[in-house]
Amino acid sequence: MDPVLGRLSRDSNKGNPMNKPVIGFIGVGLMGHGMAKNIVENGYPLMVMAHRNRQPVEDLLHRGATEVHSAREMAEACDIIHLCVSGSPQVEQLVRAPDGIIAAGKKGLIVVDCSTSDPVSTLQLAEELRGAGMDLADAPLGRTPKEAEAGTLDAMVGASPETFARIKPVIDCWAGLVVHMGEVGLGHKMKLINNFVALGYAVLYSEALAVARKSGLSAEQVDSVLRPGRLSNGFYETFMKWTLERDENAHRFAITNAHKDMRYLSNLANSIGAVTPVQATLRNAFAAMEAAGRGEDYVPMMADFIAEANGLDDSKA
Repeated sequence: MDPVLGRLSRDSNKGNPMNKPVIGFIGVGLMGHGMAKNIVENGYPLMVMAHRNRQPVEDLLHRGATEVHSAREMAEACDIIHLCVSGSPQVEQLVRAPDGIIAAGKKGLIVVDCSTSDPVSTLQLAEELRGAGMDLADAPLGRTPKEAEAGTLDAMVGASPETFARIKPVIDCWAGLVVHMGEVGLGHKMKLINNFVALGYAVLYSEALAVARKSGLSAEQVDSVLRPGRLSNGFYETFMKWTLERDENAHRFAITNAHKDMRYLSNLANSIGAVTPVQATLRNAFAAMEAAGRGEDYVPMMADFIAEANGLDDSKA
Protein backbone atom coordinates (compact mmCIF):
# COMPACT_ATOMS: atom_id res chain seq x y z
CA MET A 1 0.00 0.00 0.00
CA ASP A 2 1.15 3.54 -0.73
CA PRO A 3 2.52 4.93 2.58
CA VAL A 4 0.43 8.09 2.24
CA LEU A 5 -2.73 6.06 1.75
CA GLY A 6 -1.78 3.84 4.65
CA ARG A 7 -1.53 6.91 6.87
CA LEU A 8 -4.82 8.24 5.55
CA SER A 9 -6.52 4.91 6.25
CA ARG A 10 -5.18 4.87 9.81
CA ASP A 11 -6.12 8.50 10.33
CA SER A 12 -9.64 7.75 9.11
CA ASN A 13 -10.09 5.38 12.04
CA LYS A 14 -8.90 7.81 14.71
CA GLY A 15 -11.67 8.58 17.16
CA ASN A 16 -13.53 5.48 16.00
CA PRO A 17 -13.57 3.17 19.02
CA MET A 18 -15.71 0.58 17.19
CA ASN A 19 -13.04 0.29 14.46
CA LYS A 20 -15.59 0.49 11.67
CA PRO A 21 -14.52 -0.74 8.23
CA VAL A 22 -13.11 1.81 5.81
CA ILE A 23 -15.59 2.46 3.02
CA GLY A 24 -14.79 3.56 -0.50
CA PHE A 25 -17.29 5.21 -2.84
CA ILE A 26 -16.91 5.68 -6.60
CA GLY A 27 -19.67 7.57 -8.40
CA VAL A 28 -20.85 10.43 -6.20
CA GLY A 29 -23.38 11.76 -8.70
CA LEU A 30 -27.14 12.28 -8.36
CA MET A 31 -27.63 9.15 -6.26
CA GLY A 32 -24.13 8.49 -4.98
CA HIS A 33 -23.57 11.80 -3.24
CA GLY A 34 -26.46 11.31 -0.82
CA MET A 35 -25.47 7.70 -0.17
CA ALA A 36 -21.86 8.62 0.55
CA LYS A 37 -22.94 11.53 2.72
CA ASN A 38 -25.03 9.23 4.89
CA ILE A 39 -22.16 6.75 5.21
CA VAL A 40 -19.67 9.34 6.48
CA GLU A 41 -22.25 10.98 8.73
CA ASN A 42 -22.87 7.61 10.37
CA GLY A 43 -19.26 7.53 11.50
CA TYR A 44 -17.64 5.38 8.82
CA PRO A 45 -14.22 6.37 7.48
CA LEU A 46 -14.95 7.24 3.85
CA MET A 47 -12.76 7.51 0.76
CA VAL A 48 -14.06 8.95 -2.52
CA MET A 49 -12.61 9.09 -6.01
CA ALA A 50 -12.34 12.18 -8.17
CA HIS A 51 -15.51 12.91 -10.15
CA ARG A 52 -16.09 15.09 -13.20
CA ASN A 53 -18.30 17.28 -11.02
CA ARG A 54 -16.14 18.57 -8.17
CA GLN A 55 -18.99 19.97 -6.08
CA PRO A 56 -20.17 16.68 -4.53
CA VAL A 57 -16.57 15.58 -3.98
CA GLU A 58 -15.71 18.82 -2.21
CA ASP A 59 -18.84 18.54 -0.09
CA LEU A 60 -17.87 15.04 1.04
CA LEU A 61 -14.31 16.10 1.77
CA HIS A 62 -15.71 18.91 3.92
CA ARG A 63 -17.71 16.28 5.83
CA GLY A 64 -14.57 14.27 6.57
CA ALA A 65 -14.00 12.02 3.56
CA THR A 66 -10.57 11.46 1.98
CA GLU A 67 -9.95 11.62 -1.77
CA VAL A 68 -8.02 9.02 -3.77
CA HIS A 69 -7.20 9.06 -7.47
CA SER A 70 -7.66 5.50 -8.73
CA ALA A 71 -9.73 2.44 -7.99
CA ARG A 72 -6.55 0.55 -7.14
CA GLU A 73 -5.55 3.12 -4.52
CA MET A 74 -9.01 2.92 -3.02
CA ALA A 75 -9.00 -0.88 -2.96
CA GLU A 76 -5.63 -0.93 -1.19
CA ALA A 77 -6.98 1.26 1.62
CA CYS A 78 -10.61 0.11 1.99
CA ASP A 79 -12.55 -2.85 3.32
CA ILE A 80 -15.76 -2.26 1.32
CA ILE A 81 -16.11 -0.29 -1.92
CA HIS A 82 -19.39 1.02 -3.31
CA LEU A 83 -19.73 1.56 -7.07
CA CYS A 84 -22.57 3.79 -8.26
CA VAL A 85 -21.78 4.42 -11.94
CA SER A 86 -23.59 4.45 -15.26
CA GLY A 87 -23.57 0.73 -16.03
CA SER A 88 -21.61 -2.45 -16.65
CA PRO A 89 -18.91 -1.03 -18.96
CA GLN A 90 -17.90 1.45 -16.27
CA VAL A 91 -18.03 -1.22 -13.54
CA GLU A 92 -15.92 -3.60 -15.64
CA GLN A 93 -13.32 -0.89 -16.22
CA LEU A 94 -13.09 -0.08 -12.52
CA VAL A 95 -12.62 -3.74 -11.63
CA ARG A 96 -10.39 -4.95 -14.46
CA ALA A 97 -8.20 -1.98 -15.44
CA PRO A 98 -4.44 -2.01 -14.69
CA ASP A 99 -5.15 0.59 -11.98
CA GLY A 100 -8.41 -1.09 -11.03
CA ILE A 101 -9.72 -2.98 -8.05
CA ILE A 102 -8.40 -6.46 -8.83
CA ALA A 103 -4.90 -5.05 -9.39
CA ALA A 104 -4.78 -4.05 -5.72
CA GLY A 105 -4.74 -7.69 -4.64
CA LYS A 106 -6.64 -6.82 -1.45
CA LYS A 107 -7.79 -10.13 0.03
CA GLY A 108 -11.18 -9.93 1.75
CA LEU A 109 -12.26 -6.74 -0.01
CA ILE A 110 -15.99 -6.53 -0.82
CA VAL A 111 -17.20 -4.62 -3.87
CA VAL A 112 -20.83 -3.47 -3.64
CA ASP A 113 -22.17 -2.60 -7.09
CA CYS A 114 -25.09 -0.21 -6.64
CA SER A 115 -25.27 0.57 -10.35
CA THR A 116 -28.04 -0.80 -12.54
CA SER A 117 -25.83 -3.36 -14.24
CA ASP A 118 -26.18 -6.26 -16.66
CA PRO A 119 -26.55 -9.42 -14.52
CA VAL A 120 -24.64 -11.43 -17.14
CA SER A 121 -21.65 -9.15 -16.58
CA THR A 122 -22.20 -9.14 -12.80
CA LEU A 123 -21.84 -12.91 -12.58
CA GLN A 124 -18.64 -12.85 -14.64
CA LEU A 125 -17.13 -10.13 -12.45
CA ALA A 126 -18.12 -12.00 -9.29
CA GLU A 127 -16.17 -15.03 -10.47
CA GLU A 128 -13.11 -12.93 -11.31
CA LEU A 129 -13.16 -11.16 -7.94
CA ARG A 130 -13.51 -14.46 -6.08
CA GLY A 131 -10.44 -15.70 -7.96
CA ALA A 132 -8.55 -12.71 -6.56
CA GLY A 133 -9.69 -13.35 -3.00
CA MET A 134 -12.36 -10.63 -3.09
CA ASP A 135 -16.14 -10.71 -3.19
CA LEU A 136 -18.91 -8.94 -5.09
CA ALA A 137 -22.38 -7.99 -3.92
CA ASP A 138 -24.96 -6.36 -6.15
CA ALA A 139 -27.12 -3.80 -4.36
CA PRO A 140 -28.99 -1.73 -6.96
CA LEU A 141 -31.24 1.10 -5.84
CA GLY A 142 -34.89 1.97 -5.81
CA ARG A 143 -36.34 5.50 -5.48
CA THR A 144 -34.81 8.87 -6.35
CA PRO A 145 -32.00 11.31 -5.42
CA LYS A 146 -34.34 12.82 -2.83
CA GLU A 147 -34.40 9.53 -0.91
CA ALA A 148 -30.65 9.12 -1.44
CA GLU A 149 -30.07 12.38 0.42
CA ALA A 150 -32.50 11.32 3.15
CA GLY A 151 -30.96 7.85 3.52
CA THR A 152 -34.23 6.10 2.68
CA LEU A 153 -33.50 4.34 -0.62
CA ASP A 154 -34.56 0.79 -1.38
CA ALA A 155 -31.79 -1.78 -1.85
CA MET A 156 -32.14 -5.16 -3.59
CA VAL A 157 -29.09 -7.17 -2.56
CA GLY A 158 -27.49 -10.22 -4.12
CA ALA A 159 -24.77 -11.68 -1.91
CA SER A 160 -23.77 -14.71 0.10
CA PRO A 161 -25.19 -14.71 3.65
CA GLU A 162 -21.73 -13.99 5.07
CA THR A 163 -21.10 -11.06 2.76
CA PHE A 164 -24.59 -9.70 3.32
CA ALA A 165 -24.02 -9.72 7.08
CA ARG A 166 -20.83 -7.68 6.63
CA ILE A 167 -22.26 -5.05 4.32
CA LYS A 168 -25.77 -4.61 5.73
CA PRO A 169 -24.80 -2.16 8.54
CA VAL A 170 -23.27 0.09 5.86
CA ILE A 171 -26.24 -0.25 3.50
CA ASP A 172 -28.50 0.65 6.42
CA CYS A 173 -26.86 4.09 6.40
CA TRP A 174 -28.41 4.94 3.03
CA ALA A 175 -31.38 2.59 2.66
CA GLY A 176 -34.71 2.45 4.44
CA LEU A 177 -35.64 -0.90 2.90
CA VAL A 178 -33.00 -3.60 2.44
CA VAL A 179 -34.10 -6.88 0.84
CA HIS A 180 -31.64 -9.77 0.56
CA MET A 181 -32.73 -11.39 -2.69
CA GLY A 182 -30.27 -14.30 -2.39
CA GLU A 183 -27.04 -15.14 -4.22
CA VAL A 184 -24.99 -12.61 -6.16
CA GLY A 185 -26.67 -11.46 -9.38
CA LEU A 186 -30.22 -11.64 -8.08
CA GLY A 187 -30.15 -8.00 -6.99
CA HIS A 188 -29.41 -6.78 -10.50
CA LYS A 189 -31.97 -9.15 -11.97
CA MET A 190 -34.64 -7.80 -9.60
CA LYS A 191 -33.65 -4.21 -10.40
CA LEU A 192 -34.18 -4.80 -14.11
CA ILE A 193 -37.59 -6.37 -13.42
CA ASN A 194 -38.44 -3.36 -11.23
CA ASN A 195 -37.39 -0.92 -13.96
CA PHE A 196 -39.25 -2.92 -16.59
CA VAL A 197 -42.48 -2.37 -14.69
CA ALA A 198 -41.71 1.30 -13.98
CA LEU A 199 -40.68 2.14 -17.54
CA GLY A 200 -43.69 0.26 -18.85
CA TYR A 201 -45.81 2.66 -16.83
CA ALA A 202 -43.96 5.59 -18.40
CA VAL A 203 -44.74 4.48 -21.95
CA LEU A 204 -48.32 3.59 -21.05
CA TYR A 205 -49.01 6.92 -19.33
CA SER A 206 -47.43 8.84 -22.23
CA GLU A 207 -49.54 7.13 -24.87
CA ALA A 208 -52.70 7.37 -22.75
CA LEU A 209 -52.20 11.13 -22.35
CA ALA A 210 -51.72 11.54 -26.09
CA VAL A 211 -54.88 9.55 -26.91
CA ALA A 212 -56.82 11.47 -24.26
CA ARG A 213 -55.77 14.86 -25.64
CA LYS A 214 -56.47 13.93 -29.24
CA SER A 215 -59.94 12.81 -28.20
CA GLY A 216 -60.73 16.08 -26.40
CA LEU A 217 -59.72 15.34 -22.79
CA SER A 218 -57.13 17.41 -20.93
CA ALA A 219 -54.25 16.07 -18.86
CA GLU A 220 -55.95 17.57 -15.81
CA GLN A 221 -59.12 15.62 -16.52
CA VAL A 222 -57.19 12.38 -16.88
CA ASP A 223 -55.39 13.10 -13.61
CA SER A 224 -58.64 13.91 -11.78
CA VAL A 225 -59.77 10.33 -12.36
CA LEU A 226 -56.52 8.36 -12.13
CA ARG A 227 -54.88 10.03 -9.14
CA PRO A 228 -57.58 9.29 -6.53
CA GLY A 229 -58.38 5.86 -7.97
CA ARG A 230 -56.86 2.39 -7.87
CA LEU A 231 -54.58 3.08 -10.84
CA SER A 232 -52.48 5.67 -9.02
CA ASN A 233 -49.09 4.88 -7.48
CA GLY A 234 -45.88 6.62 -6.44
CA PHE A 235 -44.42 6.39 -9.94
CA TYR A 236 -47.54 7.96 -11.44
CA GLU A 237 -47.38 10.87 -9.00
CA THR A 238 -43.79 11.83 -9.81
CA PHE A 239 -44.25 11.12 -13.53
CA MET A 240 -47.22 13.49 -13.77
CA LYS A 241 -45.41 16.35 -12.05
CA TRP A 242 -43.73 17.16 -15.35
CA THR A 243 -46.93 17.14 -17.39
CA LEU A 244 -49.02 19.06 -14.88
CA GLU A 245 -46.47 21.31 -13.17
CA ARG A 246 -43.39 21.30 -15.42
CA ASP A 247 -41.35 20.12 -12.43
CA GLU A 248 -38.29 18.56 -14.06
CA ASN A 249 -36.74 17.61 -10.71
CA ALA A 250 -39.56 15.35 -9.56
CA HIS A 251 -38.30 12.30 -11.47
CA ARG A 252 -34.67 12.74 -12.53
CA PHE A 253 -33.98 9.60 -14.55
CA ALA A 254 -32.62 10.10 -18.05
CA ILE A 255 -34.00 8.48 -21.19
CA THR A 256 -30.51 7.24 -22.07
CA ASN A 257 -30.36 5.34 -18.76
CA ALA A 258 -33.85 3.93 -19.28
CA HIS A 259 -32.86 2.68 -22.73
CA LYS A 260 -29.67 1.16 -21.29
CA ASP A 261 -31.65 -0.70 -18.62
CA MET A 262 -34.01 -2.15 -21.19
CA ARG A 263 -31.06 -3.32 -23.30
CA TYR A 264 -29.70 -5.08 -20.22
CA LEU A 265 -33.09 -6.71 -19.66
CA SER A 266 -33.09 -7.88 -23.29
CA ASN A 267 -29.64 -9.40 -22.74
CA LEU A 268 -30.89 -11.17 -19.61
CA ALA A 269 -33.97 -12.44 -21.45
CA ASN A 270 -31.80 -13.76 -24.26
CA SER A 271 -29.48 -15.51 -21.81
CA ILE A 272 -32.37 -17.44 -20.23
CA GLY A 273 -34.47 -17.93 -23.37
CA ALA A 274 -37.38 -15.74 -22.26
CA VAL A 275 -40.00 -14.43 -24.71
CA THR A 276 -40.64 -10.70 -24.05
CA PRO A 277 -42.66 -9.00 -26.80
CA VAL A 278 -43.95 -6.20 -24.56
CA GLN A 279 -40.46 -5.41 -23.31
CA ALA A 280 -39.16 -5.20 -26.87
CA THR A 281 -41.86 -2.68 -27.74
CA LEU A 282 -41.20 -0.35 -24.83
CA ARG A 283 -37.43 -0.64 -25.31
CA ASN A 284 -37.95 0.68 -28.83
CA ALA A 285 -39.90 3.65 -27.46
CA PHE A 286 -36.84 4.73 -25.45
CA ALA A 287 -34.55 3.94 -28.39
CA ALA A 288 -36.62 6.23 -30.63
CA MET A 289 -36.45 9.10 -28.16
CA GLU A 290 -32.70 8.73 -27.69
CA ALA A 291 -32.17 8.50 -31.47
CA ALA A 292 -34.08 11.76 -31.83
CA GLY A 293 -31.49 13.51 -29.66
CA ARG A 294 -33.59 13.49 -26.49
CA GLY A 295 -31.50 11.07 -24.44
CA GLU A 296 -30.71 13.60 -21.70
CA ASP A 297 -34.39 14.34 -21.15
CA TYR A 298 -35.94 12.75 -18.08
CA VAL A 299 -38.38 9.84 -18.35
CA PRO A 300 -41.58 11.88 -17.69
CA MET A 301 -40.70 13.97 -20.75
CA MET A 302 -41.59 10.99 -22.91
CA ALA A 303 -45.13 12.35 -22.64
CA ASP A 304 -43.93 15.34 -24.69
CA PHE A 305 -42.19 13.13 -27.24
CA ILE A 306 -45.26 10.98 -27.86
CA ALA A 307 -47.51 14.06 -27.88
CA GLU A 308 -45.34 15.61 -30.58
CA ALA A 309 -45.46 12.38 -32.60
CA ASN A 310 -49.24 12.75 -32.48
CA GLY A 311 -49.15 16.32 -33.75
CA LEU A 312 -49.67 17.89 -30.33
CA ASP A 313 -47.54 20.79 -29.10
CA ASP A 314 -46.55 19.22 -25.77
CA SER A 315 -47.83 16.76 -23.17
CA LYS A 316 -50.30 19.16 -21.54
CA ALA A 317 -53.46 20.56 -23.09
